[in-house]
Amino acid sequence: MAEIKDLNKKSETIFDLARRFPNKTYRELESYKDADRLEEARQIPLTESQQSQAELEPIEKGVCVVGEARKDRQEMNPKIKALEEALANALAVNESHQKLNGTLQERLTEVEEDNKKLAHQIEDRVHKMRRSGL
Repeated sequence: MAEIKDLNKKSETIFDLARRFPNKTYRELESYKDADRLEEARQIPLTESQQSQAELEPIEKGVCVVGEARKDRQEMNPKIKALEEALANALAVNESHQKLNGTLQERLTEVEEDNKKLAHQIEDRVHKMRRSGL
């Protein structure tokens, strides 16, 4: 995990992280990026309007926003895993279809070329027959 946090500081994208750590899920990689973004956000000073807003609506003490978010994530976790599996299946089907489509396209090109050759042969024979008087 420390490796990934060090990489986040270099502002690597999720794609870069996924290539470097293929066994990690998108969600795991995204959590590291989110942690890095939060750390960056804490270092940015508040504007005057943000400070006045914080004074008008102070955050209640004792409310654990992170804990509530964790509960939400835990409830969503099975749904996310199901969606990730569905996405993986869809991507596999898509790849299979693209290969098949490529093969069909090659075959179609071959058939079209053969069709043109046959059309030229027929035209040549018709012209020969007309010249011979048939």
